[in-house]
Amino acid sequence: MNHHFAAEIILTRPATAREIQRACRVVPLATNADRTRLMTVYQGKTPGRALRSIRRRLHGLLPIDVLTTHYPDQRGQVLLNISLSRAVRAEINQAAAAHSERPEQFLSRSMTESLARQERDHTRRLTEQLEALLAQHSSEDVLVCTARALLHRRLVAPRP
Repeated sequence: MNHHFAAEIILTRPATAREIQRACRVVPLATNADRTRLMTVYQGKTPGRALRSIRRRLHGLLPIDVLTTHYPDQRGQVLLNISLSRAVRAEINQAAAAHSERPEQFLSRSMTESLARQERDHTRRLTEQLEALLAQHSSEDVLVCTARALLHRRLVAPRP
């Protein structure tokens, strides 16, 4: 049974109006303002098959960098579809073998660890900045200022 999957297409550069027009004849697309990210809803038996089909149908029409499912699956993960060169594939295979893993497992684990590391670093930097503020200002002052900034940002932010 086929299902519909929301997919995001991230481009290596902004697509021209002509490229978008040609691609829309093959796959229905919605573009962002700078034409570097596209969205589509595509049918397939699995998210992986849907992404592979999108890549196959749009090959040569758009400068595709990464395809990804837009919504996480039951495990909270999104699926990435990346076209790798033979040299990169060989390096991944070699690194995976050194870790006694399949290439897919190695790549998934490496990316998960990298994203977790980025999140930890981001949290650490924010915590350091907050602690620096709290060293000079009271908790109440920081909280009131944060609330004002968030409220102002919410009132000023453009509506979709």
